[in-house]
Amino acid sequence: MRLPLSRLSLSIAGAMLMAGASVAYAANPMVGGAAMYENKDIVDNAVNSKDHTTLVAAVQAAGLVDTLKGPGPFTVFAPTNDAFAKLPAGTVETLVKPENKATLTTILTYHVVPGRLTAADIETQAKANGGKATLTTVQGETLSVAKEAGGWYLTDAKGGKSKITIPNVMQSNGVIHVVDTVLMP
Repeated sequence: MRLPLSRLSLSIAGAMLMAGASVAYAANPMVGGAAMYENKDIVDNAVNSKDHTTLVAAVQAAGLVDTLKGPGPFTVFAPTNDAFAKLPAGTVETLVKPENKATLTTILTYHVVPGRLTAADIETQAKANGGKATLTTVQGETLSVAKEAGGWYLTDAKGGKSKITIPNVMQSNGVIHVVDTVLMP
């Protein structure tokens, strides 16, 4: 039995739409056991990641939720719970106290760069600048990004290094790159 051309075209178009939807979904990595959706903002996705509960609590304590739900776009280098656990004992508990909101905000905004920078964008900038990209954060200081053995690393103002472990988690208002160490301005 032959399908009329119009029905065949509709069937193919429907199959392509279905395939496209699953390809778009599959293109965004799972983070912390949760699906990350390109049509959700940075905060709405981050709250679902079991690996980012400390970051979410810190963003809430710093009063940055509305900013990171805003239109952006933002590039966020998102430290995991394990990254926060590398800090000296008691650091996180101290930072989230109301009297330390300014310090916490400084640290968190040091993890945010204006614009939507994918891993390919960062790599292009690095190649154009002798292998190292320099990014100006929302906090005002710079981070450098360079490829080293095993991946891409950020170097903070104090010389600390943080590896990008999951790049290109696309959001409606930017992109998240998961990192394994908290960056310090």
